[in-house]
Amino acid sequence: MKLRVFPPVFGGRLHDARTATSIGRWLGPAFLVCFVTGLVSHVMQHPTGWPANGLPSRPVWGYRLTQGLHVASGIAAIPLLLAKLWTVYPRLFEWPAARSVRHALERLSVAVLVAGAVFEPVSGLLNTVQWYPWPFSFVPVHYAVAWLVAGAVVLHLAVKAPEIGAHWSRRSPRTLALPARDGADRRSLLAAVGAAVGAVTVTTVGQSFTPLKDLVLFAPRDPDRGPQSLPVNRTAVAAGVGRIADEEYRLAVRGPRPYILTLNELRALPQHQVELPIACVEGWSRSAHWTGVRIADLLVRAGASPHARVRVVSLQLRGGYRVSELGSQHARDPLTLLALRLNGEELDPDHGYPARLIAPNRPGVLQTKWVGWLEVLS
Repeated sequence: MKLRVFPPVFGGRLHDARTATSIGRWLGPAFLVCFVTGLVSHVMQHPTGWPANGLPSRPVWGYRLTQGLHVASGIAAIPLLLAKLWTVYPRLFEWPAARSVRHALERLSVAVLVAGAVFEPVSGLLNTVQWYPWPFSFVPVHYAVAWLVAGAVVLHLAVKAPEIGAHWSRRSPRTLALPARDGADRRSLLAAVGAAVGAVTVTTVGQSFTPLKDLVLFAPRDPDRGPQSLPVNRTAVAAGVGRIADEEYRLAVRGPRPYILTLNELRALPQHQVELPIACVEGWSRSAHWTGVRIADLLVRAGASPHARVRVVSLQLRGGYRVSELGSQHARDPLTLLALRLNGEELDPDHGYPARLIAPNRPGVLQTKWVGWLEVLS
């Protein structure tokens, strides 16, 4: 007896181009915002070439805004993507699988698009809780797949442009040809998807948009919870630092006129207070008051030129981002400090005691803690 296999049959009325187009009008902007803000974040975290010395230090809340939008749009894209896939998934089971070379290439591009579109928000969401159940490095793979998805989206839009145009609005020709009875169900579906997007956004965005912090239910970070009411991602123990004894600490400043300062000598220098946010790549951010010595004053004493960059090196023994660089705009900004105090108190070890970097418009991973030396670069 010969076994015959038939493809599944789908009878749902809303698996149509009009529903897919309606959801796509929301999903497209969400992906676009996520992609653009992700590029901004990547350049600011890994500046090469001219950005290494040209990234702006103002506005002070710039990175807080772009990274907050990146995470919020990525989370909002998840229910939109699920709804989009529900609408179009019957087409994934079309038979025969390939009717022509062109059809095969189109289906291959859709497979790449679906795989990448699922990987990006899911991996990004897992990154917000710092869970990495894969053997590869998250940052370079996430960045590379983002470009892959962007290309696949552009290709998909080009191929489907006629069909999208024919179903773009309620008055579009192909939309008017659909059964009128489906309109009410379609609007109900879109309302439910919109409510889901609103719910996940409102219950997570408070970790960066602090006016909504009391509504945070599912975000991995409460912006008020942590040592000195400020969250941390890497503790002193995790970094292999512990608490550094006051009498043992030395700050080395390497430049044309190198020098070394003890902690008491740092405290004796003119102190300045600034209000700046810590904005983390995982999506949370929080403003705080920082007190310390201006990096610009330390550089003048070291004989650095006005356009010099600065390498900041941590005393941490484990973990990434042990070394970061300040471009000239950040190095000379009067708001950039080697901070010794947080909200009027001595730094907690988890916040970088005895000294840490704080600078405006800068990713949290580059706000180096437990600073051991500064090196002037040409």
